[in-house]
Amino acid sequence: MRKFTSIILVIFLFLLTSSCATLFKGNSSKLDINSNPQGAQVYVNGGYMGDTPVRLKLVSKHTYSIEFRKEGYKTKTVNITNKVGVGWVILDVLGGLIPVIIDAATGAWYELDQKNVNAILDKQQDK
Repeated sequence: MRKFTSIILVIFLFLLTSSCATLFKGNSSKLDINSNPQGAQVYVNGGYMGDTPVRLKLVSKHTYSIEFRKEGYKTKTVNITNKVGVGWVILDVLGGLIPVIIDAATGAWYELDQKNVNAILDKQQDK
């Protein structure tokens, strides 16, 4: 019985001193990127990340400019922003001051405003 009480106490202290979003979500989000037609080069904030379709893991507290490039098609740019997940904030406040500080400092509260980006590329006009 004493061992069980000790385990419960350790778990309670761990949860009390940890933050909900950091524990369950982390500070990154997965983003599925596709285009029509497929095979477009994907640039995130200017850096090449692969050709569509591609799945990226991006830090949630940042915003991103995603550019699609394919020969014979106009370049298309999509902006990805973020938002604070209110549910995480409420859970942290209920957990006490330490979870609030941890999630605020790590940015784990944030979520990207989209989980999928599907860009339709327009053909360039012949001159």
